Amino acid sequence: MKSTGLALLAASLVLSGTGLLSAESINPSTMPQTAPMNKQEKKNLDMVLEWWRVVIQGGHLDQAPKYQAEDYIQHNPNVNTGRAGFVEFFSKFSKPKNPIPDKLDNPPVVMGARGDFVWLIFETESKDPRDPSKTYHSNSFEMIRIQNGKVQEHWDSAMKMSGAGNINTGVSPKPPSEWNTGKLSKEENETLAMATEELKDMLQYGHLELADKTMDPGYIQHNPNVPQGRDGFKAFMSRVPGRTPQEIKAEWKNAPALTLIDGPYSVMMWDRMAKDPDDPSKMYTWNHYDVVRVENGKIKEHWDEARINPPQPGANKQ
Repeated sequence: MKSTGLALLAASLVLSGTGLLSAESINPSTMPQTAPMNKQEKKNLDMVLEWWRVVIQGGHLDQAPKYQAEDYIQHNPNVNTGRAGFVEFFSKFSKPKNPIPDKLDNPPVVMGARGDFVWLIFETESKDPRDPSKTYHSNSFEMIRIQNGKVQEHWDSAMKMSGAGNINTGVSPKPPSEWNTGKLSKEENETLAMATEELKDMLQYGHLELADKTMDPGYIQHNPNVPQGRDGFKAFMSRVPGRTPQEIKAEWKNAPALTLIDGPYSVMMWDRMAKDPDDPSKMYTWNHYDVVRVENGKIKEHWDEARINPPQPGANKQ
């Protein structure tokens, strides 16, 4: 799996002249959409998008103090924590653009704000490594916590890149779930129940038959490795080793570190561990995301950070 999030963005800043890919995509692009929000949440979202446009895309790192707390907490495993660490990382790739762009080159395809958090989903179209005549869409995620009107803490879906070296990873003052995640409406509680049924009961306890009740037959799948539709989901997941139905319990086998329910969206973030590419004797933490959207009482759409891995040497071609 390739890195996503800020690290991927930084790599893209050194590229120029990359046009749209013209091949046929194997999975659908996302129709742009925004979650409902109150006045303060809209203010938080607008501030984050401005930070992204001015500082990250526009390269005006001198303006980082306007948007980011000095003790900004960074969870991307490639970037040192603190505002100074952020600026030092991006100064390697980014040069100020004048005038500052008036809009984002690649805006989020899904975005929202809830309580103390702003969340963004970005989309990328890439060549299919198995068939260069085709492309596929993949997604990356940004989770930002706002405090005192500034960006205080950041998580994304990046994995550590080889050569990143020793990184001073940020430490949260408390678990992300203990910050303000908003008060749920009746409809949002139903969204939470459906997302839990898919991600806990179906995937962790193996009861894929529940999909017939919870998921729309036309389920839109943005993971490029999984077929479209409810039946495609069931067929693919039934082939995953070890997915044998077990007694469903109230607790998660592996609970998300953060659950954010935002209108029809459920945004769940997990802490995951992986071997450090620079020192396989060490482990580091990265974050995995599953986002689902509910429509007409059924789960209609799903995003995660999965990409298509290149075929392994000597592997049988299908």
